[in-house]
Amino acid sequence: MGYPDTFEGYMIKDQSHWSDFEKKEFKPKKFEDRDIDIKIECCGVCGSDVHTITGGWGECPLPICVGHEVIGKAIKVGDKVSTIKVGDRVGVGAQIRACLECKLCKADQENYCPHGIDTYGAPYEDGTIAQGGYSSHIRAHEYFTFKIPDNIESKDAGPMMCAGLTVWSPLVRAKIGPGKKVAILGVGGLGHFGILWASALGAEVYALSHSPNKEADAKKMGAKEFILTSKKDWANPWAFEFDFILNSADMTHTFNIQEYMSTLNVNGEFHNVGLPDMPLPKMMAQDFAPNGAKMGGSHIGNRPEMLAMLKLASEKNIKPYIETLDISEKGCKEAVERVKKNDVRYRFTLVGYEKVFGK
Repeated sequence: MGYPDTFEGYMIKDQSHWSDFEKKEFKPKKFEDRDIDIKIECCGVCGSDVHTITGGWGECPLPICVGHEVIGKAIKVGDKVSTIKVGDRVGVGAQIRACLECKLCKADQENYCPHGIDTYGAPYEDGTIAQGGYSSHIRAHEYFTFKIPDNIESKDAGPMMCAGLTVWSPLVRAKIGPGKKVAILGVGGLGHFGILWASALGAEVYALSHSPNKEADAKKMGAKEFILTSKKDWANPWAFEFDFILNSADMTHTFNIQEYMSTLNVNGEFHNVGLPDMPLPKMMAQDFAPNGAKMGGSHIGNRPEMLAMLKLASEKNIKPYIETLDISEKGCKEAVERVKKNDVRYRFTLVGYEKVFGK
């Protein structure tokens, strides 16, 4: 049938064959008066995509088309849409809907709305399953659709939609800026955004990594120091040093958490944005006592934070480290398999959509 009745995307049908993608048609939700139809130009490849299709985060509806770092052109807007017009280049992140009426939504906490709908794998009220951005089109609510500044390339804007926002939100909510010492744990897809943003916000930034080959990149991104966590007793010189540790790593279950916590200043926070498949290491309540430290986590970010992040990236010409792959069965397979192995510097964007989906 084709657009507008059906969209086309690269989907998996079996989590035991999680990197075997097939190009298939799927039916989108009914178009409503605040919806926007987007013809997709490119889409970032997120660790969430891999956790979902591998079953690391549990079962998901199948078949599924993942991808929630979407950039494209608005080709249809609903009658009540006021922020986007046809022809605008726009982005969509990891959330595509919320009730916008509950106390959380009214307090700009829509990313925690209990009625929120994820961009893929989540059911709408009519039972339609939301499908993501490894596809020809996406139908998104206006509130979760963002105009992209002209000077940010689409391949760079894509990963900002989820990875960028996921680390931006906790940094700004912690009031990170001049006078703050911030450690970014893990120099990868999330962590490299952490270094870029924290540095741009004016903080003194330190990179924590077990990979010595990432030191040059981390310092180029804005880290003052690179701390190699694979060295014995690495934490000792950094006791009570950091106001905030942003943990972007995907291997937290292997960490000696107490060692990391010891580097926090009094009342400092160890904040998790990396969400591994495995539980956190065992801890005792006493582990928080020596410095009155706390541990937290967060889920993406809200609309004002997304707009502020894009504004800063535009004004300061901040460029993430991106590799591109052409979208296809082969391209999707290579992307998710390499993300699974951490074989990317530091984020993938799938491009070449017109070649497979047409103009």
